[in-house]
Amino acid sequence: MSTAPEAGQGTAADEHRLRRFLRHNGLGLFFLTTFLLALMGQAVAGHAEFNNELVAEGLAPVGFGTYLTTSDFAVDVTENWQSEYLQFFLYIFATVWLLQRGSPESKELGKAGTESDEEQMVGEHAKAGSPRWAKHRDWRGTVFSRSLGLVMGGIFLLSWLTQSITGVAAYNEQQLRRLQAPTTWSHYLSSADFWSRSLQNWQSELLAVASMAVFAVFLRQRGSPESKPVGAAHDATGVEG
Repeated sequence: MSTAPEAGQGTAADEHRLRRFLRHNGLGLFFLTTFLLALMGQAVAGHAEFNNELVAEGLAPVGFGTYLTTSDFAVDVTENWQSEYLQFFLYIFATVWLLQRGSPESKELGKAGTESDEEQMVGEHAKAGSPRWAKHRDWRGTVFSRSLGLVMGGIFLLSWLTQSITGVAAYNEQQLRRLQAPTTWSHYLSSADFWSRSLQNWQSELLAVASMAVFAVFLRQRGSPESKPVGAAHDATGVEG
């Protein structure tokens, strides 16, 4: 008996599963792909800039693979990562208690705080499809109820620590090329170079969040959950399109 129809049906099923996977995960896949493309672009541009600096100082340029292992590349990457995760960490915790009238980025007025167990569907109020840890009233429920902010804060601290380590290495490389004395990690933490790298990213991320929270009061993007419905009143709060 021929198996060709079964093989054809298997291929069609695989294609259907692939399309469904792409459709159901399109947002994450899109930003992950654009992140990798941007990271590759940064590596190429950073390699060229790094070699230009070496040549200007009378030193031999390095290969692309070597550049990817340098502290210069690592610090440039991590200083942006830590600011992004700081943004999300602060946003997640600030929106628990702080409100913005008319913004879809805010909860409804009068709902500031951690809300009741019934509203959060935890403990005895958990539903059949609720995550397992949401049904516990012990430390597991406490940790899970704050897991998003804790993970974002942990990644921020880890990337900030990595930035400080790679930053002092990159700083000392520049010091040695200039025939100047290197510094220690603890001294680098209080240096202008470290705080300049950090604060120049923090201020841009915090401004972007503030702009989104306020602009969304008066402006709309049809079909986006980050916007209110086009016809919603400007003072409608906590409403998504």
